[in-house]
Amino acid sequence: MTGDDEKEKRAKKGSKESLLKRIEKGLHDYYVAPYRRSFARAQRDEDDLFMLLVFAENLGLPNPAAYYTLELLPIVYDRFHDWHKRMGMERSPLDHISCC
Repeated sequence: MTGDDEKEKRAKKGSKESLLKRIEKGLHDYYVAPYRRSFARAQRDEDDLFMLLVFAENLGLPNPAAYYTLELLPIVYDRFHDWHKRMGMERSPLDHISCC
Protein backbone atom coordinates (compact mmCIF):
# COMPACT_ATOMS: atom_id res chain seq x y z
CA MET A 1 0.00 0.00 0.00
CA THR A 2 1.18 3.46 -0.76
CA GLY A 3 0.80 6.53 1.36
CA ASP A 4 -2.03 7.81 -0.83
CA ASP A 5 -4.07 4.63 -0.31
CA GLU A 6 -3.73 4.94 3.45
CA LYS A 7 -4.84 8.58 3.36
CA GLU A 8 -7.91 7.66 1.32
CA LYS A 9 -8.74 4.85 3.73
CA ARG A 10 -8.45 7.19 6.74
CA ALA A 11 -10.54 9.85 4.98
CA LYS A 12 -13.32 7.35 4.26
CA LYS A 13 -13.22 6.10 7.83
CA GLY A 14 -13.35 9.70 9.15
CA SER A 15 -16.30 10.61 6.96
CA LYS A 16 -18.09 7.42 7.98
CA GLU A 17 -17.58 8.26 11.66
CA SER A 18 -18.75 11.80 11.16
CA LEU A 19 -21.84 10.51 9.35
CA LEU A 20 -22.60 8.21 12.27
CA LYS A 21 -22.06 11.07 14.72
CA ARG A 22 -24.48 13.26 12.75
CA ILE A 23 -27.07 10.48 12.70
CA GLU A 24 -26.61 9.94 16.43
CA LYS A 25 -27.03 13.67 17.12
CA GLY A 26 -30.13 13.81 14.93
CA LEU A 27 -31.73 10.84 16.67
CA HIS A 28 -30.85 12.27 20.08
CA ASP A 29 -32.49 15.59 19.19
CA TYR A 30 -35.52 13.78 17.77
CA TYR A 31 -36.15 11.79 20.93
CA VAL A 32 -35.12 14.39 23.52
CA ALA A 33 -36.73 17.52 22.03
CA PRO A 34 -40.29 16.83 23.27
CA TYR A 35 -39.02 16.40 26.83
CA ARG A 36 -36.49 19.22 26.96
CA ARG A 37 -38.85 21.53 28.88
CA SER A 38 -39.67 18.77 31.39
CA PHE A 39 -35.97 18.07 31.92
CA ALA A 40 -35.25 21.76 32.48
CA ARG A 41 -38.11 22.06 34.98
CA ALA A 42 -36.97 18.96 36.87
CA GLN A 43 -33.41 20.32 37.00
CA ARG A 44 -34.67 23.69 38.26
CA ASP A 45 -36.78 21.98 40.94
CA GLU A 46 -33.76 19.99 42.11
CA ASP A 47 -31.66 23.14 42.21
CA ASP A 48 -34.35 24.93 44.24
CA LEU A 49 -34.47 22.09 46.75
CA PHE A 50 -30.68 22.13 47.01
CA MET A 51 -30.70 25.88 47.65
CA LEU A 52 -33.36 25.41 50.33
CA LEU A 53 -31.25 22.74 52.02
CA VAL A 54 -28.14 24.92 51.94
CA PHE A 55 -29.94 28.03 53.27
CA ALA A 56 -32.28 26.18 55.65
CA GLU A 57 -30.32 27.06 58.78
CA ASN A 58 -30.19 30.72 57.72
CA LEU A 59 -33.95 30.73 57.13
CA GLY A 60 -34.65 29.36 60.60
CA LEU A 61 -35.35 25.76 59.62
CA PRO A 62 -33.52 23.06 61.52
CA ASN A 63 -30.97 21.42 59.28
CA PRO A 64 -29.18 18.29 60.49
CA ALA A 65 -26.56 18.71 57.77
CA ALA A 66 -25.79 22.36 58.55
CA TYR A 67 -22.14 21.60 59.24
CA TYR A 68 -21.71 20.09 55.78
CA THR A 69 -23.73 22.69 53.90
CA LEU A 70 -21.83 25.56 55.53
CA GLU A 71 -18.91 25.15 53.16
CA LEU A 72 -21.28 25.34 50.16
CA LEU A 73 -22.58 28.81 51.03
CA PRO A 74 -19.91 30.78 49.13
CA ILE A 75 -20.61 28.72 46.02
CA VAL A 76 -24.38 29.29 46.00
CA TYR A 77 -24.35 32.98 46.99
CA ASP A 78 -24.08 33.89 43.30
CA ARG A 79 -27.38 32.15 42.54
CA PHE A 80 -29.23 33.33 45.66
CA HIS A 81 -30.91 36.36 44.05
CA ASP A 82 -32.41 34.31 41.21
CA TRP A 83 -33.54 31.67 43.67
CA HIS A 84 -35.40 33.97 46.08
CA LYS A 85 -37.09 35.77 43.17
CA ARG A 86 -38.20 32.42 41.72
CA MET A 87 -39.54 31.38 45.13
CA GLY A 88 -41.74 34.49 45.21
CA MET A 89 -39.80 36.47 47.84
CA GLU A 90 -39.69 40.12 46.86
CA ARG A 91 -36.67 40.89 49.03
CA SER A 92 -33.93 38.74 50.48
CA PRO A 93 -35.23 36.83 53.52
CA LEU A 94 -31.80 36.81 55.10
CA ASP A 95 -30.58 39.73 57.17
CA HIS A 96 -26.92 39.32 56.27
CA ILE A 97 -27.48 38.92 52.52
CA SER A 98 -28.87 42.01 50.82
CA CYS A 99 -28.94 41.41 47.11
CA CYS A 100 -31.88 43.63 46.17
